Amino acid sequence: MTTGTTGTAGEAPLFAPQVPFRAFFDDPRWALAIIRATVMEAAHPQIGAALAENSTFVAHPWRRLRNTFLSMRRMFDADPAVREREAARLNRLHARMSGSDSRGRAYDAMDRAARAWVVATLFESAVTMCRLSGQPLDQDTMERLYGEYRAFLAALDGDAGELPEHLNDFWRYFDRVVEEQLENTEAARVILYRLFDHLPAPALLDGMPALWAAGRAVVGPLLGAITVASLPEPYRRKAGLAEMPGTPTLMQGAYLAAGLTRFLPEGWINAETIIETLSLPPDSDDPRTRTVTALRARMKRASALLRLLTPLSDDTGPGPAPATSKATGEARRSAEEFFRTVLDQTGDGYLDWPDLAAMARELATRLDLGEPEETRLYDAFAAWWRELQAALDSDGDGRVSADEYAAAAPSLAGPALIRVAEVLFDATDKDGSGTINAEEHRTLFRTAFHRHLPVTDGTYGRSAFVGDFLAFMAGRLSNTAYDPLLADA
Repeated sequence: MTTGTTGTAGEAPLFAPQVPFRAFFDDPRWALAIIRATVMEAAHPQIGAALAENSTFVAHPWRRLRNTFLSMRRMFDADPAVREREAARLNRLHARMSGSDSRGRAYDAMDRAARAWVVATLFESAVTMCRLSGQPLDQDTMERLYGEYRAFLAALDGDAGELPEHLNDFWRYFDRVVEEQLENTEAARVILYRLFDHLPAPALLDGMPALWAAGRAVVGPLLGAITVASLPEPYRRKAGLAEMPGTPTLMQGAYLAAGLTRFLPEGWINAETIIETLSLPPDSDDPRTRTVTALRARMKRASALLRLLTPLSDDTGPGPAPATSKATGEARRSAEEFFRTVLDQTGDGYLDWPDLAAMARELATRLDLGEPEETRLYDAFAAWWRELQAALDSDGDGRVSADEYAAAAPSLAGPALIRVAEVLFDATDKDGSGTINAEEHRTLFRTAFHRHLPVTDGTYGRSAFVGDFLAFMAGRLSNTAYDPLLADA
């Protein structure tokens, strides 16, 4: 079976629009399958450690979903140039992720066996998704789908040798990894329990905490139960994941219900549009938000009614500060809020290098930076972390707590952060004129900040751009078009 980009005689090339995997992009069943695949990825010790230390999926799950979806679209694009560019970007990203887990075991996101397992879980979950929804894949389709996934791995690693060449051998490989290597890792537990229990509202629904909390209280446990029931039985037994009575039936019903959407007219469900719309802040100037203004108004009224009828908390934080220190208390709460929503990208309650690396990664992804600009950006963020650590890490533990940050309330606009802003400016100033024209400025905000700016004919100078960016990143400037840059979920 071929693992390249061309099929056998009479078949469409791998990654062509009509091949099996591309049909899953807009399939609601894939939402259930991708959660399942992610849990099995996280159960691998190397992948789990990398996720626990570097990933933003706890603090920014919707953003992580959007980025993962767009990346997979590119990796399965019919254009080889698109695939090669995305593979190079992913390899640069993963090459920066290495370290040790809580037991002192080394992990490396470039480990070929671990990367093969990621691809294996995606393939196996796609096959399982079809089986559970009453539409099992025939052998020929399954073989072709497996060929696509091996070609996906080959695009990343240069060859697909870490996955068995033949499908029959794959199932033995999969069972062996489940039995011998998977563990009940912290990352897997977080995805199954903490993530569903504390899932933040997507940006579009922000500001309606009661309504979101009510929906999450119902849907979260159901998703957790469905995911656990769908996992391979040997792993459930090893990890001690109890299957509640009735959950197999619930799982089957969820997949069957999602599968019924195949009867909808073609084009009615577009996953990319749905994900992007959910990611839009409620005050965005994006034209798509205008189409949901009336819906938001209705949902706000429902949220207000729900607050009257239920004891659900709005989770708006602590009560008012003592009157004797009102001004100080307000400043401290502002600093803590900025720490939580912007600086603590991984959601572990501390600021350290993985948080700033996540910022660099997000910016490089949104702006689609090439290797030289991406490296400049990471180097600038690394220098900024060294400045922050020297200024704020009062106990010398290698990280900055929310209390250390809020108590010091420093000006974070040091030379390294200026370099971060300058890299962004240079990436936008395509003609090297030293100013950003109106179109370049609008493009920057559409891609990096998810904002549509009013049409203007003016230019934006380097000093003005750097000044505004520093004010935002130092926590002094809020409620501006910069807010969605790093704080959106």
